[in-house]
Amino acid sequence: MYQELSGVRIVAYTTIDKPQEHFSMKVYSGNNTGEFKSTDFQLDWLWIKCRNNARSHLMYDSTRGFGNDKHITTNTTVRQDGDVDGGQVSDGERGFIGSLGSGTTGFRTNSAPSGMLLVNGTGNTYVAWYWKANGGTRTTFAESGNNPGGGHQANTTAGFSIVDYTGTGAQGTIAHGLGTAPTTVWCKGLDDDHAWLIGHTGIGSNFENDLILNAADAAVDDDNSFGDTAPTSSVFTVNSSGSTNQDGEKFIAYCFAPIQGFSKFGKYTGNASTNGPFIYLGFKPAWIMIRNVADSANWNIYDNQRSTENVMDDILLANGADAEGAVGGKAVDFLSNGFKIRGNDNEMNDNGDNHIYFAFAESPFVSSEGVPTTAR
Repeated sequence: MYQELSGVRIVAYTTIDKPQEHFSMKVYSGNNTGEFKSTDFQLDWLWIKCRNNARSHLMYDSTRGFGNDKHITTNTTVRQDGDVDGGQVSDGERGFIGSLGSGTTGFRTNSAPSGMLLVNGTGNTYVAWYWKANGGTRTTFAESGNNPGGGHQANTTAGFSIVDYTGTGAQGTIAHGLGTAPTTVWCKGLDDDHAWLIGHTGIGSNFENDLILNAADAAVDDDNSFGDTAPTSSVFTVNSSGSTNQDGEKFIAYCFAPIQGFSKFGKYTGNASTNGPFIYLGFKPAWIMIRNVADSANWNIYDNQRSTENVMDDILLANGADAEGAVGGKAVDFLSNGFKIRGNDNEMNDNGDNHIYFAFAESPFVSSEGVPTTAR
């Protein structure tokens, strides 16, 4: 391990000693009842996936709400409240997450029988990932010219904001509320079936290229999505694409800025070896998503609750309903200050290809008091 971690690095102390106050997760077994699941904090973004069956990912947030017709999925183009998995969740008729009151630290699965397999079916196992924004409290902004109107709720400490807006169909800017430039933005149309579009500085520093979260397609150069314009400390740009700015349609966007010791969104170059690259993060990761941007590839998700020791190879696909699977060719090690690629699969270690990653911390490498974390 020392050879892998060799080299001189300047360690900056983090402002977040307890990442679990801003991002956390839980694994649980389903029981087909309406049941309260406690969480570490009042969550604002909730992402649930059935682990042992091929079921769609379900996603909710406190801007849109957590009940009935508020689901969207990462693995489909389906609009908010649309049919999921053959109608198990359909057209706002059946909701699966109970509404959350102010200050509630948890979420409640609905007892309605339809769709239970997606969030709480007997005999099934699940993972829930969740993030803190601003407790559902939004700062609103009006449409101005081609600039969409809407609102944002931002957690500036953790570099995460939820932005809602109504499209104008022409290039404009949208306030994100972070006070620093996000390095990745995820956009999803809510009124019609549209692809998820993701801008990431690891694909193009000016967001000139983008990827589709719900598909395995390689990155494409498309100035209609984010206008070939990098986000600033106050706004991100959308152009005329129907997936980011269709006129009159409602959208949701999730914006992330890296925070030392808590989150990082970067890229690395693969070497096609089981002794793959080491990626320095400045923290011990709890959750990582990896994507090869040059080829057709899946979005591979790892976390420290489904895999509890190295090597980490229990994978879920953000773009697929697939059940969780252990894939040796995609294995990684979670280390005290980053992660190490241990597989040679082309989706996360193709020789010479760029791969982007999204990472959130279990603990900072060094706390604000100068205390080092313990290696796994």
